[in-house]
Amino acid sequence: MNNTNKIRIKLKTFNHTLLKISCNSIIAAANNTEAKVIGPISIPTKRKIYCILRSPHVDKDSREHFEIRIHTKIIDLHKISAQTIDALMKLNIPAGVDIEVKL
Repeated sequence: MNNTNKIRIKLKTFNHTLLKISCNSIIAAANNTEAKVIGPISIPTKRKIYCILRSPHVDKDSREHFEIRIHTKIIDLHKISAQTIDALMKLNIPAGVDIEVKL
């Protein structure tokens, strides 16, 4: 591959500990193949709040709020090689982590 290529990896998950584990494994794999790593860069956490009535018929004033937090990080890899891509393909990323890869 050409040394001017770069890969941007975007990780999203609901669990921040899984995000740390997957970021560390990606960085370790990239460092073993001598690629230049920039990141992980944290993106502000998105919160989705859902409001639900406690009772289906009465007490409209009584409600419950639930929230989901979406944690996101970006890792940039520069000076990648074929070994870098092979190492990234062989990684075991925990379930529940969404990965977007852009070349």
